[in-house]
Amino acid sequence: MDSSALYRTVTDFAHTTPPWVRSAFEVWTEYGLLLFGLLFISVWWRARRHGGPRALALAVLAPLSTALVYVASELVKSTVDEERPCRAVAGAAASLIPCPAYGDWSFPSNHSAIAGAAAVALALAVPRLALLTVPVALLMAFSRVFVGVHYPHDVAMGLLLGASLAALAVLALASPLARVIAAVRASGNRAAVWFTGPGPARQGRNVPGCRLP
Repeated sequence: MDSSALYRTVTDFAHTTPPWVRSAFEVWTEYGLLLFGLLFISVWWRARRHGGPRALALAVLAPLSTALVYVASELVKSTVDEERPCRAVAGAAASLIPCPAYGDWSFPSNHSAIAGAAAVALALAVPRLALLTVPVALLMAFSRVFVGVHYPHDVAMGLLLGASLAALAVLALASPLARVIAAVRASGNRAAVWFTGPGPARQGRNVPGCRLP
């Protein structure tokens, strides 16, 4: 797959944008994934306080499936050994950030794979979050081409790999993990229950006069 022409088009466009736009993309492409980390924590905290076992299982699987995707992406990257476009594409505009060292291969984009995985896993945990996570993942993928360190096909396949593997992992593991969480909540182990949270049923027991069905 050769997307060199589209790569040149995007990187040429990047150099025509105002300096503040380029600076914003440079910061975003380096640190934007931290937003997903904050969302992982927020979704887990909400699920442990107010969600049932399945809700918490989905919240816990969001970062776990994303980590699995990262490992898978690294395995593919080390097998394909595609050189970075910032070194390989003749006549292309200079990358906005330093070109990664030789041996840090280009296909697929790890950033895009992580973003695609996190976007889908978080949307499975809290469906309305898709309105935020999907655009954020697409913006992360685009930024990798914009700053000049990935081909368009790198980020497209990264998104596809991340989204598909994360969805499969979450759907396969959600029910077994929910059963484990239900058992942990019933165990009374203080440390384990802190992590899984009291859940809505146990919270109800702590409210005077509250009767559970």
